Amino acid sequence: MRAVVYHGQGDVRVECLPLPACEEGGLLVKVEACAVCGSDMKAYRSGNPRMRPPVTMGHEFVGAVVENRAGLAFAVGDSVVMATSVACGTCTYCARGWRNLCAAVRPMGFSFPGGMADYVAIPALAVRGGHVVKVPVSLNPFHAALAEPVSCAVNACENGAVRQGDTVLVMGAGPMGILNAVVARRFGAARVILSEINPARLKQAEAFGVDRLVDPSRESLPDVVRDATQGLGADVVIVAAPAAGPMEQALALVRKRGTVCLFASLPVERSTLALDSRLIHYNELRVTGSSDSTPAQVAKAVALLASAGFPSAHLVTHVLPFEGFMDAIGLMERGEALRVVLTP
Repeated sequence: MRAVVYHGQGDVRVECLPLPACEEGGLLVKVEACAVCGSDMKAYRSGNPRMRPPVTMGHEFVGAVVENRAGLAFAVGDSVVMATSVACGTCTYCARGWRNLCAAVRPMGFSFPGGMADYVAIPALAVRGGHVVKVPVSLNPFHAALAEPVSCAVNACENGAVRQGDTVLVMGAGPMGILNAVVARRFGAARVILSEINPARLKQAEAFGVDRLVDPSRESLPDVVRDATQGLGADVVIVAAPAAGPMEQALALVRKRGTVCLFASLPVERSTLALDSRLIHYNELRVTGSSDSTPAQVAKAVALLASAGFPSAHLVTHVLPFEGFMDAIGLMERGEALRVVLTP
């Protein structure tokens, strides 16, 4: 089979590999589509110490079961996606249901061979842990490949406690910022404000029905938020911009007893923030993070993707063959793509 194989920083190749074996308790899946994540781009450009080369890349995949050694829960022909950070199932965090925070997590495309291949073997550990989620046959596979990134936005909205009628500010209109805005609306947000300093990103965001797009380099974001909330501040601020400035500013943009969710990550050794502790103290703010997602959140993401009106067609901007991996990286780096999906 063909596979997109990571050999190290700056070294990714499309190779011919043996068909993977389906272990007892596992599944063998014929891949229909696999989206390219920002983490794939970062691994190619900067390396990733969690990846064990050579390893087949890709964790945002969907495919059809062609061999089932996992029992009656699955059948040949089932279309499936995954919560692809495979948890051990036995640590303290797994026992509490926080499988995304597992102390011994082993992600697909990092520790296990991933989905940028004609076939992927899903390990028994993932099946036992509930990491495999069925997909309705009516859902376009190019759209089903978005289940993993959508599930990360579900996690952010749950951690941020987005409720019916809320005003939600999302800072950063990259692919994940837009997804957070879309999912916040599905969680019942009555007003969604999306801020971004890149004009091309703002233009892309016009297709997603947010109430207000703001370029903070051209107008005052605090004024926009105050005007939209009668001076109170947003109920929830989700920071999807990988920069310290928006994370620090977010505390001043949320109402009393509101929530700031740090969705984006900062680079190692440049991750320290200067936060106004008085805002947290006197306004009784809740500051939380959001990392990855659980199998239950992937199931919720599949339901969202299958629901009427979910803007999947606007999110998948490019479909390329596996050999187009480098083209996908270029599209993402130039900000011309939201999600690029690779297909066999």
